[in-house]
Amino acid sequence: MSSLSLPRVLQQRKTGLELERENFEKNQAISISKAINNMETPVKQKHVRSTIIGTFQEKGGATFWACVLRLPLQDSRIVAWKFCHVLHKVLREGHPQVLPYSQRYRGKIEDLGKYWCHLREGYGKLIQIYCSLLMTKLDFHRRNPRFPGNMQVTQEELESIGENDINNYFQMSVEMFDYMDEILSLQSAVFGQLDMSRSNSMTSCGQCRLAPLIPCIQDSSQLYDYCVKILFKLHASLPPDTLGGHRERFLKQFKDLRQFYLTANTMQYFKSLIQIPLLPEKPPNFLVEADLRSYVTPVVVLPPEESTHETESTDGTLIDTTDTGSTGELLDLHSRNGSISPDVLAERDNLIEHLHMEIARLRQEIQRLTAEHKRIVEQLNERIMDLETQLATKDSELLQEKQLKDDLLQQTEDFSRYQETEKKAKTIEEKFQKLKEVYTKLREEHIQLIRQKADVDKQLLHARTVSDQTQRLQAEAEAKLQEMQFERSKMEQNLVQSANEASEQVAALKAAQENAKLENETLAARVDWVLKEKSNLESELHDLLSQKEELDQQLQEAEAKHKKLQDQLKKEAEDRMKSILVSCVVQAETIVQRAIHEVDNPALSAVTCTPDYFQSLTDPVVASLDDISASYKMFHDNSANIDDLLKHISHVAHLIANYLIQGKTTSNTSPDIEFGERIAEACKQAGTESLVLLASVKSVAPSSSITDNANTVKQKVKDVTDLMERLISQLKGDSAEMIEDLVENELSSMDKAIEEAAARIEEMLNKSRAADSGIKLEVNEKILDSCTNLMKAIRLLVQKSKLLQAEIISQGKGTASTKEFYKRNHQWTEGLISAAKSVAVGARFLVSAADKVVSGNGKFEQLVVASQEIAAGTAQLVVASRVKADRNSTNLAALSQASKGVTQATGGVVATAKSCSQMVVDNEELDVSGLTLHQAKRLEMESQVKVIELEANLQQERLRLAALRRQHYQLAGVTEGWDPE
Repeated sequence: MSSLSLPRVLQQRKTGLELERENFEKNQAISISKAINNMETPVKQKHVRSTIIGTFQEKGGATFWACVLRLPLQDSRIVAWKFCHVLHKVLREGHPQVLPYSQRYRGKIEDLGKYWCHLREGYGKLIQIYCSLLMTKLDFHRRNPRFPGNMQVTQEELESIGENDINNYFQMSVEMFDYMDEILSLQSAVFGQLDMSRSNSMTSCGQCRLAPLIPCIQDSSQLYDYCVKILFKLHASLPPDTLGGHRERFLKQFKDLRQFYLTANTMQYFKSLIQIPLLPEKPPNFLVEADLRSYVTPVVVLPPEESTHETESTDGTLIDTTDTGSTGELLDLHSRNGSISPDVLAERDNLIEHLHMEIARLRQEIQRLTAEHKRIVEQLNERIMDLETQLATKDSELLQEKQLKDDLLQQTEDFSRYQETEKKAKTIEEKFQKLKEVYTKLREEHIQLIRQKADVDKQLLHARTVSDQTQRLQAEAEAKLQEMQFERSKMEQNLVQSANEASEQVAALKAAQENAKLENETLAARVDWVLKEKSNLESELHDLLSQKEELDQQLQEAEAKHKKLQDQLKKEAEDRMKSILVSCVVQAETIVQRAIHEVDNPALSAVTCTPDYFQSLTDPVVASLDDISASYKMFHDNSANIDDLLKHISHVAHLIANYLIQGKTTSNTSPDIEFGERIAEACKQAGTESLVLLASVKSVAPSSSITDNANTVKQKVKDVTDLMERLISQLKGDSAEMIEDLVENELSSMDKAIEEAAARIEEMLNKSRAADSGIKLEVNEKILDSCTNLMKAIRLLVQKSKLLQAEIISQGKGTASTKEFYKRNHQWTEGLISAAKSVAVGARFLVSAADKVVSGNGKFEQLVVASQEIAAGTAQLVVASRVKADRNSTNLAALSQASKGVTQATGGVVATAKSCSQMVVDNEELDVSGLTLHQAKRLEMESQVKVIELEANLQQERLRLAALRRQHYQLAGVTEGWDPE
């Protein structure tokens, strides 16, 4: 048995160095896997510290990179984000050889950033920016190898690095500005997404985003200190005008960095992890050299690290070896005798095999628990999002109801005040009516007295007539008496014979005379009474006329006051009613305006509504528009009819608001994103016209204008209804045919564009060989050959992509048709369409750029940009294909290999463009041997001006590029059908 076991013993024996190397690699792998996991929590510093210690034990970063490249960096955004954090820490605090060793993996970091940049929200944008920061850090240390990873150098070392050369300081400051820009860009993106995700610094997801800002704060404080010191040196040696661009760039970074530190200081998470310095309110004045003496270097302080409670060996590993103690003792016991027993070896092998099986079982259990935990977390996150959406909706509804309640209470108070005013008006009206009745009674009495006066005047006239007749009769009687007396005297002579008869006649005449006197006295007394009564009546009439004049004056004043009061009450009532109407319309406008704003709310993108239910909302909206037109006409004819108008205004506002929101949620069901946007835009137009209608009601426009505006709103509602009918027909099957045709058309268009590009490049190559020679022919051949290789690689990638897509469709559709598969997976289909469009556009752009370069009218940088755009489009095509593909698919492996070919061909185009550009520059090298001192100085100054202008243009183009990328990311998810996750 010993002879049989000897080969096995010899085979399993290893040197102490090999065992130590294996243990080291295993421990490093464990530490890195614990530090970089897929849990959305901050990286634990003890695992990072173990990784950093491993770089010092190894004196390099080979094991670190070997371990991290095996991680699923392209499968989990959390793993990729934590990788960037750990790599940043290792570059800062690891062994000095980690920095030069990591330069060879710069392409891996760049590819990782480009891969995740297509995730338009969440960690995708953060990973892209962090990868850009890490590449900038590697470039900085490659150009300035004397700076350590943690950027900490003394003043003497800084001066030694600069070598007291103003040109070195100038270039170093530019590189530090670039480094600082990347840090500020990362912190801005982190804080921006922290608000969007409603996370704070004390939640695990918030801390996961905030943790990488700690090394960023350390780097930025050092960069700020060096930039200040270098700028003071530059201003001491160069004119201020030459450094204007440096000052502007520093001032902008100073404001952003100061705000960064202020924001971080307010967060509880950083208080226990780092002491952040506060920058002064005003930046240093580099034009005043004395400011350097008052400058204070910002110092970042980290608290001492707590000791870990895990069992650590003396070499910094995290492996507990207590379980193998007995085996080790047994081995030591036998090793003292000079040999190892085969039984002991067999027992050790069995124990090792058992431990491996147990580790595999535990690993599977951990994976199962991890997957289950991830699934539960995702469900809880979805539930939280739903509850937050519902809570936001309920809060909005509650706020609207509260506002409506306040408005109704205000309207009730206004009506109460209006009723009190009406009561006062009624009281004044009653007083006026009583005063009017008294005036009418007095007027009638005055008329009666005038009539009585006329009667008395008639009686007085009759009495005067009678008196005149009596006086006339008395005069006649006296005249007759005189005549009779004359006749008496004449006849006395003749009366002797008729004495008896004459005495009787005289007696009769005397009696008549007495009766006449008595009647005359009676008439005189009656005339006196009548005159006296007339005087009394005239006095009473004068008094009544005076009273009448007073009453007329009072009546006129009362009528004037009453009319003024009525006008005032009418004006107050009209103002109050108009105020109530305006208040009600403003509230309605607020409701509709809020609904229009909600149409653009991203939170509604996940909410859907069936088109059939939405169509049922159309008739109530149209009926409410008719009601508001009719009620406004009644109000316009009689302002007292305001109640119905107010009720219909509130009713139409709520109906239209609900109509707009439901229209937006219904548009989310559209398989065509652009068509869904058209529906949402049509809803917003209907809401805008509703605001015009409400504004015309508020301005008390003519009834015809209100009717016209209401008809306009109804027309917009009809437009939405027509779009909804088209959506219903799409959802019933038309959309699948449309999407299928669109996919085929775009893929065919992409193939055609690639073929045309390849043919065009071949044609340009033939023309150049026939017409050019020398350096120009060599440059053109290299450029066009590299572009031809890129077209071949893209053509191969497209072929492999088609094979994989056919496999995906055949595996995914089951018993359904291809159209049904496209309908169920419309977002995936939109991704393919977008990728095909991007590749086709990039191919045309590349041909155009190559044509310009060959003809001498273009720039080599255009070729670089065009090739990178094609690489991005093909990467999007690969990602879109990989989403639905089986991981063990041979077509997927072939597609990945073709993608690498495209990447290599793209790099070939970039490298060729750069080398050709250098060839052209070398061929056009400036001959300065014949320049005079004055000419050389003038050309030097012109060159400095050109450098400053180019730096300013570079900064401007960077800002423009950033703005264009932000706009592209905002529009990509909707217009190109990317998955939100």
